[in-house]
Amino acid sequence: MGAATQRLARRLWPWVPAIVWALVISVASTEPFASSHTSRIILPVLHWLFPAASSDTLDLLHGFIRKSAHFMEYFLFSYLLLRGMRGERRGWQLRWAIAALAIAAGYSVLDETHQIFVPGRQASPWDSLLDTIGAATAQVVLWLWFRFRARKSIDVVEDVAPVARE
Repeated sequence: MGAATQRLARRLWPWVPAIVWALVISVASTEPFASSHTSRIILPVLHWLFPAASSDTLDLLHGFIRKSAHFMEYFLFSYLLLRGMRGERRGWQLRWAIAALAIAAGYSVLDETHQIFVPGRQASPWDSLLDTIGAATAQVVLWLWFRFRARKSIDVVEDVAPVARE
């Protein structure tokens, strides 16, 4: 492999998880993952876990699980997008977070638009909003994580070589 090919592979490799996850999201938008199908698996499990629960309660829990999946899919997607943009660099930058959020939100809109054409599925702007909230939450969590880690590493350095402060 030539040097140019290696550089290209090194730049593209961090994007592979985000691309794979985007494909997972797309598959989850197909007819086999419609509520009518997932209820065949999730509702019996919920009934087994909560045998005294009413049918309405189980349906509510099924809906909660499905909406939680929207949030978590895009939470993870946003993280993987930031990781792709960051490449070999470290830390968190606002421009990476904004770009990751924009890509995730745009993909969410495309995903919901795709569902218009899928039998048994329906598009919902509320689902897209929930997806975007998941993506934004990931960026806030990452910002807090890197901020906490940076502060902690500064404290460690100061323990080793204290800095005079005025």
